[in-house]
Parts: sequence; structure tokens; C-alpha cells
Amino acid sequence: MSTSKSGTGHFLEMTISSIALLALIPLFIVIVGPVIGEDYEVVTKYFSRPFPAIVFAITMTIVLLHFKSGVVTLIEDYVDHPARRLWIFVMSCVSYLSIALVVLATLRLAI
Repeated sequence: MSTSKSGTGHFLEMTISSIALLALIPLFIVIVGPVIGEDYEVVTKYFSRPFPAIVFAITMTIVLLHFKSGVVTLIEDYVDHPARRLWIFVMSCVSYLSIALVVLATLRLAI
């Protein structure tokens, strides 16, 4: 097994995103919690304000980047070499597409 020499980068990425999520998740719960289960009109009006929309978009973006980094580490550890690059590419595409959809949906609600 060869070393990929990216362990420090993955470690820093996971550590920084974890620390950011420690602050953002409680804020996310406080901001998004009141509108869970509300009607579409109430949610649209609530997320038309900039602060809830920004908190939602930033939190979901960091969650998805943290997810991507964790899945890449998992793939590097448990997937055989021939398929490793393909699965890392696929999961990175899924993560970045999800981030784009979250930002687009938040912008549509906010505008």
C-alpha cells in the first residue's frame, strides 16, 4: 500500500470543519428550529430575511464539505485501488452538486 501524502490535509480539513460545525449547529438549530413543520408561506417569509438564509446556507455547505472529506477518507481506507479514484470523483461530484442545490434553493427562498 502506498502513501497518498494527503493525510495532513484531510486531518486539517476535518478538524477545521468540525470546529466550525461546533459553533454553527447550535445556531442552526435555534434559527431553523422554529420553522420546522410550518406552511410553505411561513418558511418562505422566514427565509426571505438574510440572517436565517445565510446561516442555513453556510451550515449546510460546511456540513456537506465535512461529509465529502469523511467519505474520501473512508474510500481511501476501504476501497481497492482500481476503483478508488472513480468513487472519490463520484462522491466529490455528489457533494459539490448538493452544495450547489442548497445554495440555489436558499437563494430562491430568499429572493
